[in-house]
Amino acid sequence: MKPFAVWARSFAVALALILPSTGTSVAQQGETQQQRAQSQPGNNAPVWRDVRSGKEEYTSIKGRETGVLVQTYGETWRQLKNGWITPIAGWLIAVVVVVIGAFFKWRGSIKVHGEPTGRLIERFTPFERYTHWVVAISFVVLGISGLVMMLGKYVLLPVIGYTLFAWLAQLSKHLHNFVGPVFVVSLLMFIVMFVKDNLPRLYDIKWFANLGGMISGEHVPSGRFNAGEKAWFWIGVVVLSLLLSASGLVLLFPNFDQVRAVMIEANVVHMVAGGAVIAISLGHIYLGTIGLDGAYEAMRNGYVDETWAREHHEYWYDDVKSGKIKAGTAMGQPDAPQAQH
Repeated sequence: MKPFAVWARSFAVALALILPSTGTSVAQQGETQQQRAQSQPGNNAPVWRDVRSGKEEYTSIKGRETGVLVQTYGETWRQLKNGWITPIAGWLIAVVVVVIGAFFKWRGSIKVHGEPTGRLIERFTPFERYTHWVVAISFVVLGISGLVMMLGKYVLLPVIGYTLFAWLAQLSKHLHNFVGPVFVVSLLMFIVMFVKDNLPRLYDIKWFANLGGMISGEHVPSGRFNAGEKAWFWIGVVVLSLLLSASGLVLLFPNFDQVRAVMIEANVVHMVAGGAVIAISLGHIYLGTIGLDGAYEAMRNGYVDETWAREHHEYWYDDVKSGKIKAGTAMGQPDAPQAQH
């Protein structure tokens, strides 16, 4: 008898002994499986039908789903992940990168039109900046490591080979697991800190209608944060990042006895939200670095020149100058502000 037939017969007999009775005795089930194994070697369709049914069978190890040998929901997840979520997320991020690159080539960095006054306004306090950078750095680490795990075998593996990719994937997994909680805690602090200044205002409609003047070059007044930054805050930071955090915690701590279906659904939510927030964040990162002159310096040093404040956030500038909003002032260059006494 061929080795496979021997294995199939042994497996069928063993499995028949643990399957529940369906109107016949265990002995009868075992005999039926033995006869099938002899007459139709390798054909164990009834056995595998029971195994794949997802029914809870007998096991000496007690726990949720420990008696379920095969969960067919996992195959649905695999097809959804590999056939839809991963390629769509990958192409979405690639398209956004191309669009941003084309926009930068056409528009360049958005400059301030007026001459600097040398009078500086504190745009972000030290605590606001530290919190922002913790969120930003942890987000970048999680984004890169997540993309390695989600897209790496399609993009990196053919280029760098199995050995290097295995090392990189393992590193990404550990970084993702340990940096995740840091992101969650700092994210909650960030939301509480900036939610007040991101509440919608009527003048945000005009900003959206003119796309902030990024295409036409028209001056469009805004508050401390413009409508585009508010959209990023509510969609990217609040909705998508909180979804990422909640689903990530479910995946990070399986010891809370989640069933496999919950883990699968959390993984789907995590990948969809992750792909979307990474794609959207590229626009925010672009405008916060090379896309908008002076934006990076504002978050790095905390101060902006009055000309910059007036041209980009006129309503906020007016409130600061009128005393409605308290903000520190300084003289000199933003790189080395000297506070006034």
